[in-house]
Amino acid sequence: MTATLIWTLAVLAAIALYLTWTAGRLDRLHARIDAARAALDAQLLRRASVAQELATSGVLDPAASIVLYESAHAARQAEEEQREVAESELSQSLRAVFAEPQQVEAVREAPGGEAAAHELAEAVRRVPMARRFHNDAVGAARRLRQHRKVRWFRLAGHAPFPMAFEMDDEPPTALVDRAA
Repeated sequence: MTATLIWTLAVLAAIALYLTWTAGRLDRLHARIDAARAALDAQLLRRASVAQELATSGVLDPAASIVLYESAHAARQAEEEQREVAESELSQSLRAVFAEPQQVEAVREAPGGEAAAHELAEAVRRVPMARRFHNDAVGAARRLRQHRKVRWFRLAGHAPFPMAFEMDDEPPTALVDRAA
């Protein structure tokens, strides 16, 4: 009788230890998602800020300046529900404005244009990487949250289900090719 009780307690302790470890892992994944989202937000803000600065600098033609400024402003001011759409529109505007290598060269030839073009190219290049890190963390958390043990024992607590950030983040080829 005593041996059975000891074995039962040992099994229950092992199960409790495993569930505690799984809950801790899930908590670390959620913290990683939060950190990756903050990094993504910073990169998106940097890209919009650089695009807005470039649009107001006077090195672009007026039509391109207006298109770029309006989409960058919309991306910076977008509510959370509309953020993916606004950021995708900024990506499309950047591709439209910098579709031709001649436009990039015109920006680089302007006073201060070389630094502005380089900064924009770096910002545009970092957004897809930040989004990929965020979405990878979301995918790992989603896979863990789909396990029965996590659902049955409610190991995720009240944390919201993680959502990926889906947007068009393809950079303008003329801008990125020159920077590389």
